[in-house]
Amino acid sequence: KVIIETCLLTDEEKEKACRCAMAAGADFVKTSTGFSTGGATEHDVALMRSVVGDKLGVKASGGVRTPEDAEKFIAAGATRLGTSNGVKLLG
Repeated sequence: KVIIETCLLTDEEKEKACRCAMAAGADFVKTSTGFSTGGATEHDVALMRSVVGDKLGVKASGGVRTPEDAEKFIAAGATRLGTSNGVKLLG
């Protein structure tokens, strides 16, 4: 996996990071470590998905707190979710 701290980067930098991750043979890219100023956004997940296509997974991490959050990130292209609210998400 390659963690891209999306809240600190421009869209162009995020795209370049995704391309580098693909070239390096990563299995998936992740939106954040959870230790910076922001977590996943729908925009970032969709942007990452548009760059990596179906070649890599995309993990939305940070900000996945409710079932509705999970649904919106999956709809945006996430194949994995990082959350500390797993039990709450499953009901």
